[in-house]
Amino acid sequence: MTGLSMHQLAQGALRELGEVFSRLPEDAADGLLDAIVAARTVALHGLGREGLQMRGFAMRLFHMGRNVHVVGDMTVPPLGQGDLLFVSIGPGKLRTTETLMQIARDAGARVALITAQPEGPAARLADVVVHLPAQTMADDQGSRQSVLPMGSLFETAQMLFFEFAILKLRERVGETAESMRARHTNLE
Repeated sequence: MTGLSMHQLAQGALRELGEVFSRLPEDAADGLLDAIVAARTVALHGLGREGLQMRGFAMRLFHMGRNVHVVGDMTVPPLGQGDLLFVSIGPGKLRTTETLMQIARDAGARVALITAQPEGPAARLADVVVHLPAQTMADDQGSRQSVLPMGSLFETAQMLFFEFAILKLRERVGETAESMRARHTNLE
């Protein structure tokens, strides 16, 4: 990829993102949105850059008025019946996160997963699986590689997917841009 201009890099990355979303069925977010709407409490978890995207989605869910927490923060309540743990494991397996999934399941909570590898071991622990077909570090080597490094295609697609999901959720629950803005912090 060396020697390419910013324009060429951008065009390649945007083409790849377009390909990811062209492979998604129209109802790709529906199961996740159903689980979020039904949940009393939603806790989100991801590690690394995927974790940053999950934190961004948590913020948007908060703007939507949902009872939402990020796993690892001191204010996360215990999960149980009626709650949802939503995790990101792009490569399809990650023992630490799979352990959290099992803990939530054992407590009676539902579990949702976003991944690029829907046949991976983590999917067997999930009630809802969102398949986001993008390169992760599980498949970033070989003949077909993204313009973006390592798992960046998945992580960037994840951010866009979450924003699109928020727009669909906002319509579903009767929120508006104004009602969301009213929940935005004033401590900035």
